[in-house]
Formats: sequence, structure tokens, C-alpha cells
Amino acid sequence: MKHILFGGDGFVGRQLAKKLLEDGEEVIVADIVNDNQSVYPKATFLTCDVTDPASIAAVSIAAEDMVYNLSAKMLSPIQVRAKRHDFFYPVNYDGTKNIIEAMDRAGAKKLVHYTTDMVYGHTVTYPMTEDHPVAPLGEYGQSKLDTEFLAGDWRERGMDITLFRPRLIIGPGRLGILTKLFKLIDMNLPVPMIGSGKNPYQFISVFDCADAAYRAWKAGVPNEAYNLGSINPPPVKKLLGDLVKHAGSKSLLLPTWGFAVKRTLDFLDAINMPLMDPEQYLIADEMCVLDVSKGERDLGWVPAYRDEDMLIAAYDEYRSQKTAGNGANHGSVQPAE
Repeated sequence: MKHILFGGDGFVGRQLAKKLLEDGEEVIVADIVNDNQSVYPKATFLTCDVTDPASIAAVSIAAEDMVYNLSAKMLSPIQVRAKRHDFFYPVNYDGTKNIIEAMDRAGAKKLVHYTTDMVYGHTVTYPMTEDHPVAPLGEYGQSKLDTEFLAGDWRERGMDITLFRPRLIIGPGRLGILTKLFKLIDMNLPVPMIGSGKNPYQFISVFDCADAAYRAWKAGVPNEAYNLGSINPPPVKKLLGDLVKHAGSKSLLLPTWGFAVKRTLDFLDAINMPLMDPEQYLIADEMCVLDVSKGERDLGWVPAYRDEDMLIAAYDEYRSQKTAGNGANHGSVQPAE
């Protein structure tokens, strides 16, 4: 059998490819870009655009192969409202559909597919289990939820599909929205929080994400959805305070009236000047913590990385890039994960 990673050159994909290769497995990385092959030198790379069925057809899938869909359009760069559907759906939904249909033609039955915690929308119950109501707040979360419905249809036709719903994924090679935070801290400027900062904020390490996919394969690809997040995330105020202290910065943390900030951001979004995507800021002061115990019960998966350590490691990477003259935006845009 082969392990075929669509979007495998992206953030999670390259770590999964590396992990599988270390286990002696044959790995095919199928992606539209090829920027990180030094991470997985023994894998076979195939150029593939998941939005093009003919491009996917060129990837040789056998019935016994294990397939992973890590291709995605993310919330970065921020899109204006009118462009969001056309930005997210061709890759997130149509790409997933194309992959599954290619699997069906080949007789392949096992797929690991990443969606997002954004399928949940506002917090209804805390902590959020996989049975939490789903009500996405925007096109990104909706495009991912629609792939979950698609997966449900194909499960009924005999496929085994494991779904993962990760929180914000961080780790080496991806800074994204964190770059704005790090710039404020470096310049000793105030760091505004949406709300009081008393609510926890949960990350998930890229290494823990890759491990989850690996364990799903080892477990036989259960027809289940699993949350991916850290354990015991700290309050935003403590998380950011520890980072400011680590950086030796004089930045002050500024609590705000969450309602007013959100309405201001709503207005900027309405006039096509978004500072954040609504799916990010509308839940920023809520108790959005995923319960990850199901993954431990079914897969033996336990996240190994703490939020505090992940954020400080990301800041140290930002500083290292800045010192080396590579620019703080290096690695901030990942085309597929």
C-alpha cells in the first residue's frame, strides 16, 4: 500500500509525510506546490491541483492505498465578504469531492480528512465535544462542514472516513495572524484583547495534528469525527502576559468591551476593510475549548504540546527570521494543510 497525501507539501502534510517515512512507509505527496521537499526527501512528489479532476486522475491510486486530504484554503490571507465563497469552495469542497470520487473509481476505501473547529460557530456547551451543534459563522467553516456532509454520504456507500476538527494550528514554518501580535510586542505597543482576556485560548501543535492522522491510520480509520486541541489551555491574559515577559517587551495588555469591538469589526467587514475574518473575532471572547478525550479513547492520541510553549516557540521563530533578514512574513502563508 501507499500513503497518498493530497496537500502534503503544506503545514501538517510535510510533518505527516516525515512521520510515515520514518516508519518505513511509501509516501506520495500530491500538491500544487513543492517548497518543502527537503523535509520528506524519500517521498515521491507529484504536482496536483485538487480543483482539477484530471490532475487528480494523474495520481495513481490503488484500492489498498491510504489517502489523506490536507489540501485547504485557510483564513489567511483575509478575504472581503464578496470573494469568500469563490475563495474557499473550489479547494475546500470541490477539491474534497474530486479526491473522493477518484478514490471511488480506484476502489480505495480509507480517507483521513481535516475540517476545522469553525464548524461549531458560537459556543453552546462547554467544553465542546464532537456532538456540539454545528452552525458555522462564515464561508470557511461552511465549506468545511459541507465536506463533512459529503463524507457522511460516502460513508453510507462503504468508505471509511476519519474527520479531524483542529483548533488554530501552530508550529515551525507558519506564523500567519500571529505575526501581527508579535510585531506589536516587538514595538512595545499595547496589545488589545477582545473582551477581558479571562477566557482560555486553545491551540494545537502541527506535530500533534500529524500524530492524530498517523494514529487514525493505525486504528483502521474509524468512521468518526475528532476534535484536535491542547489540554488545559490558559486564559488569554496569561498566555499573552507570559509571551510579553519572555520577549522582554513593555507592551501592556488592554482588555476591551467585546461587544463594541465586534460591532466595529462588523462595520469594517461590511465596507470591505476587514481587519479579521468574522469567524475569528466573533468567538474571540467565548469559552471555545474543544474536548479532545474522544481521540484518546479511540485512537490513543494525547496532545503533547502546551499552548504557552507553542506560542513562545512561534515568537522565537519570528525573531530568528527577523534577525536573519528573511522578513517576518516568511512562512506566514501556507497554501495547503
